[in-house]
Amino acid sequence: MNFKHLYYFWVTAKSGGVMRAGEQLHTTPQTLSGQIHLLEDWLGRKLFKKSGRNLELTEHGRLALGYADQIFTLGNELESAVRQAHGGAPVLEFRVGVADSVNKSVAYRLLEPALAVPAPVRMACSEGKFPDLLSQLALNRLDLVIADEPMSRRINVRAFNHPLGRSSMSFMCTAAVAANLQGRFPDCLNAAPLLIQGAQASVRQQLEAWFTRHNIAPRVIGEFDDGALMTAFGREGRGVFMVPSVMEQETASQFGVQCVGRSDELVEEFFAVSVERRITHPCVLAITDAARGQLFG
Repeated sequence: MNFKHLYYFWVTAKSGGVMRAGEQLHTTPQTLSGQIHLLEDWLGRKLFKKSGRNLELTEHGRLALGYADQIFTLGNELESAVRQAHGGAPVLEFRVGVADSVNKSVAYRLLEPALAVPAPVRMACSEGKFPDLLSQLALNRLDLVIADEPMSRRINVRAFNHPLGRSSMSFMCTAAVAANLQGRFPDCLNAAPLLIQGAQASVRQQLEAWFTRHNIAPRVIGEFDDGALMTAFGREGRGVFMVPSVMEQETASQFGVQCVGRSDELVEEFFAVSVERRITHPCVLAITDAARGQLFG
């Protein structure tokens, strides 16, 4: 394979077209298209298809892009490692995935200790659906996955759950929303505007059962897979939202909201999932030790 052709394809796919890619690579669109056609001929598959005046990746193009990402990321890591070995301490690569249902403030508090290990650390953090991140873990593209649920035994991935801790849940809202709530908690949530986690979140089923037990019927304004987006709506006064109680004070001070009630019946758990049964990666060790001893301890 001519890796120059692959690199041209990669830049074109990343930049969104041959015009912008040509500007980055200081070459003409005609030359760029010719190089990509040579790669397509070598692979025997089309990598792009026309969509109006734009180019879109084909199914084979998306597959090729995934491998190109790995190839050129490794190339950059190789250069960095060699330069560090020549001129200083080696950089510790740490690749972590965070399930999109995990509260972003919790994710930061969990990951921050990884940057405090003695060696220089380069952390590459990605976000996505838990099953997708587990697939990346199985392919050794990630060192760790942070999630709000353990990996199911039904998933055919050789990895291990490492419990980090658990937290009760707090209900937060702006002062204006709180002023319109009627009665004591949790009855004040009856008919109240509510922002809730998406169906995939581990705490969602607990919440629905909790509503039934307490005979509460809130007015659900929105459901969010992304906890940060839910918090953004909450801080703008769109409704009451939940956060782990370990983040209650931080959320209140950061977003100008207040707690209207807490429930120990609602519990969110956090897990580190890695391919190591016995943790040896320094960053993972720092995360698990800090979570168990400080954040949730």
